Amino acid sequence: MHSARTPYDPPRRTLGDALAEGTVLLDGGLSNQLEAQGCDLSDALWSARLLSEAPQQIEAAHTAYARAGAQVLITASYQATFEGFARRGIGRARAAELMAGSVEAARRAGATAGRELWVAASVGPYGAMLADGSEYRGRYGLTVRELASFHRPRAETLAAAGPDVLALETVPDIDEAEALLHVVQDLEVPVWLSYSVVGDRTRAGQPLAEAFRLVAGIDQVVAVGVNCCDPADADRAVEAAAETTGKPVVVYPNSGEDWDADGRDWVGRSTFEPGRVRDWQRAGARLVGGCCRVGPSEIAALATWLDSTEA
Repeated sequence: MHSARTPYDPPRRTLGDALAEGTVLLDGGLSNQLEAQGCDLSDALWSARLLSEAPQQIEAAHTAYARAGAQVLITASYQATFEGFARRGIGRARAAELMAGSVEAARRAGATAGRELWVAASVGPYGAMLADGSEYRGRYGLTVRELASFHRPRAETLAAAGPDVLALETVPDIDEAEALLHVVQDLEVPVWLSYSVVGDRTRAGQPLAEAFRLVAGIDQVVAVGVNCCDPADADRAVEAAAETTGKPVVVYPNSGEDWDADGRDWVGRSTFEPGRVRDWQRAGARLVGGCCRVGPSEIAALATWLDSTEA
């Protein structure tokens, strides 16, 4: 059985309305905060494993971002799939409960904020389920129809859990974006679409203007943009997204550090700075935050900076 819905005061505005009025602050990377809390994420299910084994850690991570000033909490469902859970012996009914639980955990954490806060249910790419890094390449050898068949059951499950928006995030190529947009058109929930990019192209090598053009004229899409990329690549992508679609832009890049696969560690320095948001805003960004290696302290700094510029 599904647990009872968490009592909460719904936001007084839709996220789309809020974006029309100003800048809304996202949270940061969930995985780095969970690791900071001592969680072991060396598992094919990544953070989704904790939905079953340590849901209190998920809620604690969300709470850290809510206290830092985040106005949108993204659920721990990025790598949560029926197929992935099945490999761990978790049946479909229980998997559906865990996915719904990801929304509930964010709701509970958001209730501690004492202010308007939205919950975004993360719908990660097909490659995240494979846990082999292919979400940063795309081009899985599947058709748009096959990708839609994969995404539909969990998108429906997450939508039924009552999030304020679905985050179609870290999408590496146009085919997968097309599949996701086809799936969500039957769901009565707004969405944002966010590509993972390198330079001026998707991870699969398609021009960004072509990728962003998919959402032009789709009212259900409240924002379009990029995440899980270098901040410098985000600089270039925001303008392209705004010019191509006329929609509010969502942007939440990584810290700018590089992953050393051989040394199994992050190297280099962070280039994620609150001041970069000024240029993003000027180019059309309205939904901003961070992804990998961007933690509560960076989100708190960004909240302070936004408060000072919008006062």
